[in-house]
Amino acid sequence: MDVGGISTSWIYKAVNETALLSITAPGNIYEATWTRGGQRLVQIKDNKTKHFVNKEQCRCAILRNGTLQIQRVEKVDSGNYTVMVYQKDGKLKAEENVIFFVQEPVPQPVLIAECRNKSVSVKCEAKQKAKNEAKEKGKDEAFTIELTQPNGKKIQKNATVLEWHGWNSGTFRCVAKNQVSEKMTEKAIKCSGKMDFYLILGIAGGAVFFVIFVICLIYCIRRKKTKRNEVYEEERVMQTLPMDRENGMRELSQPPSRPTPKQLRVQQRPLPPQPQEPQQPRPQPRPRTQPRTPNLPRQRP
Repeated sequence: MDVGGISTSWIYKAVNETALLSITAPGNIYEATWTRGGQRLVQIKDNKTKHFVNKEQCRCAILRNGTLQIQRVEKVDSGNYTVMVYQKDGKLKAEENVIFFVQEPVPQPVLIAECRNKSVSVKCEAKQKAKNEAKEKGKDEAFTIELTQPNGKKIQKNATVLEWHGWNSGTFRCVAKNQVSEKMTEKAIKCSGKMDFYLILGIAGGAVFFVIFVICLIYCIRRKKTKRNEVYEEERVMQTLPMDRENGMRELSQPPSRPTPKQLRVQQRPLPPQPQEPQQPRPQPRPRTQPRTPNLPRQRP
């Protein structure tokens, strides 16, 4: 990044690591001088190095290509470093700024869970005391805390503790990180009260569903049976009609059977006398009239 013609970069390192602050200007380096906060640290000129501070206290050195090397970095080494690069004729070739950060590695986060009134209370904590408590006054270094729970994620920057309260049990993940390190803790949390509630709710729902299923099954069976009986009755009626007609025709075609003795006695019993009506003479047919032949005069012999 160039700010007003000056290149600026950011470098992060963990405590006790070795940092290399390099020069981005191309070409060979004839002369380069590194300063920090206006205080000159080290210089290289015509492949010769020169320290302006105590070498052991600075823990720094300059390489042939102008790179500044800092060994076993500490948090006090954080700051704004500037390098001035000159050509052999003394003209300024480049000026670069490096913003250097030294951070403590994040501690292993601790995940604490507690069930309260059928709810879940989760706390993700990542605390680390500074080594020099006299200088740092026992302050805790802040990190970025991420708490992942079954229904989402909660993130808080520049913090050491992150808390979450809800109703969902499950697997929780706590992540503490900064620019130089990241550590994670995962834990499955189940609150018995919450699980009992869901278990009861599931059993009740299953029972209701089972009852509805049984009712529907009985209704379907009865309906199918009724329909089957109706179809069977219709088929039976349709089969009975031709048989009735055939039986009627057979009865008509059978010869008269011999009378039983009882029928013979009934037939031999004399019938009561019936009053006779006077018979009227039957009308006689009228004689057919024929034309009479005329009497011819007899002739004498």
